[in-house]
Amino acid sequence: MNTKVQGGPPAIAEQGGLLRPALTVFLALSVVTGLLYPGVVTGIAGAVFPHEAAGSLIVRDGKTVGSELIGQPFSDPKYVWGRLSATAPMPYNAAASSGSNLGPSNPALTDAARARVDALRAADPDNHAPVPVDLVTASGSGLDPHISPAAAQYQAARVARLRGLPVEKVEALIAANTDAPALGLLGDPGVNVLKLNLALDAATKH
Repeated sequence: MNTKVQGGPPAIAEQGGLLRPALTVFLALSVVTGLLYPGVVTGIAGAVFPHEAAGSLIVRDGKTVGSELIGQPFSDPKYVWGRLSATAPMPYNAAASSGSNLGPSNPALTDAARARVDALRAADPDNHAPVPVDLVTASGSGLDPHISPAAAQYQAARVARLRGLPVEKVEALIAANTDAPALGLLGDPGVNVLKLNLALDAATKH
């Protein structure tokens, strides 16, 4: 009686036959998805949207002063203040985007909001209007360059007084630096704080 077991593991030659096409596919996909596709997309973006592809940088007097996409901290009362930022080790650190991750029941969240309210009140003691919520809370990214039009208007009288400008002029600059919702539908209007403050500096200088 023949008891020889049929089958068993594939022959080494068969395994070697599978290795070559697998490596070929791996290398081909690496070139296409790792080199060709990113290169083509980057080239198209640079040609069609050169400003955005370069980081939406803001240049003044030949110097790059920031990006339209990343906020900056302002604490001088003559400037419009942006949102709080929870990034470390400094606010608006683009290399460490993060939120505070504080829950609504965490006392630290209340303390941070109260401290910001106190700072806003101290900078403008005559302003008794309710403080807009986006001025006392941090965004999820910690990099948000925008505040709501209401938050900018809340600060208009203070900025106008300290800069010696008519309130109407500051309000006009706020309107000029308010971005509309994407496609007119997506999101809410937002005031770009850095662009607005640069416009205020230019208006004060002239």
